[in-house]
Amino acid sequence: MRQKPGFLFYLMIAGFLFIILFPFLWQLITSLKPPGELFGDHAFRPIIDHPTLENYKRVFTQRPFHLYLWNSFVVASLTTLYCIVIASFAAYAIARLHFKGKTVILGLVLAVSMFPQIATISPIFLFMQSVKLTNSYLGLIIPYTTFALPLAVWNLTTFFQKIPQDLEEAAKVDGATVLQTFRKVIVPLAVPGTFTTAILVFIAAWNEFFFALTINTDEAMKTVPPGIAMFPGQYTVPWGEISAASIIVTIPLVIMVLIFQRRIISGITAGAVKE
Repeated sequence: MRQKPGFLFYLMIAGFLFIILFPFLWQLITSLKPPGELFGDHAFRPIIDHPTLENYKRVFTQRPFHLYLWNSFVVASLTTLYCIVIASFAAYAIARLHFKGKTVILGLVLAVSMFPQIATISPIFLFMQSVKLTNSYLGLIIPYTTFALPLAVWNLTTFFQKIPQDLEEAAKVDGATVLQTFRKVIVPLAVPGTFTTAILVFIAAWNEFFFALTINTDEAMKTVPPGIAMFPGQYTVPWGEISAASIIVTIPLVIMVLIFQRRIISGITAGAVKE
């Protein structure tokens, strides 16, 4: 019989979860503190004497935070949609079709994703400026593909390789073309892996800071990360508002992961066990 986990096991799990969640919990506590409790003797106290939602109110009333959220959502969504569509065709070709240089292509994809942003920002910014795409959604979507598309191609290639080839051969016997096989057989089977990849790409685009800070300088076109970075003034740092904004930005991602956790887990574990 399998032995049930003991008290020590659950204690270790609880301690591990506390360590992981502590930064988020501290941000939540800070976001609910009034300015008088953010400094001095109250700064490091986990107990809030006078909890308030004023920091959340100021985020939206004193700053165009709703524009930051909308810009991040549009850019991250369009980047995810574009990268998933392009990466699906590229990954299927790499995983299934036989041609020379597949290893080189995968190596180049991995190499592109390893380039530091600081090494590519100057030519990318000059290009965006020359074609007048600064302070626009497209001006961020194009640079975001430099890290999002390699991530999507690499992940989807692994998922496509784990789909049994017998299914494709059966489709070919029935007279299906390569494109029909991809659309009617491979795509439905790859939904868990595609969904997982889409979540990873969306989160990466949602959290991107450096390109958004450099290319979109107009206040109305800023995304969330550089928008929050601009909260501090010349003489003050509004820690309460920064914490409130961080909580607001994190909650949609947490909700999205909780709602689709089954698909994410099935995508991560797809093909992990051989039958």
